[in-house]
Amino acid sequence: MTDFPAVSVALADEAATEALAARLAPLVRHGGRLHLSGDLGAGKTTFARALLRACGIQGRIKSPTFALVEVYELSNLYCYHFDFYRFNDPREWLDAGFRDALRSNALVLIEWAEKAGAALPAPDLEITLEPAGDGRVATLTASSEQGQSWLTALFPSAQNPPHS
Repeated sequence: MTDFPAVSVALADEAATEALAARLAPLVRHGGRLHLSGDLGAGKTTFARALLRACGIQGRIKSPTFALVEVYELSNLYCYHFDFYRFNDPREWLDAGFRDALRSNALVLIEWAEKAGAALPAPDLEITLEPAGDGRVATLTASSEQGQSWLTALFPSAQNPPHS
């Protein structure tokens, strides 16, 4: 696997988090896998909701914390928003039968992906959110050529940034 550089960006507040999601939305409208990492309250669901809204999802966008997955349809694209917070064992992801949702022609957002362990395929892009003062820092790490192309489009001046 090729090592891709990570890009870190300071997000001053919730509006900045939503703005980053809105910038990413046009890039992921044809599908891809995003993992959202960070502690409780770091902004994962805020980011996911803003991304889905910017992709064109209308109506209520619910947190999948209790349902494990919320599915949205946008034209010919299915959007799957997973939350694995309640998983206690990586096998629960396999037992739940979610593997079929990881198609290349779907947009897959997964919060708490680490709880599914190594059974989960690598994302195109992992976004780690960490509190920083009144805001947060988002670290975006590509794991595929597609993820790297998204980073290059988002941060053209950071085509060869140092690892964060």
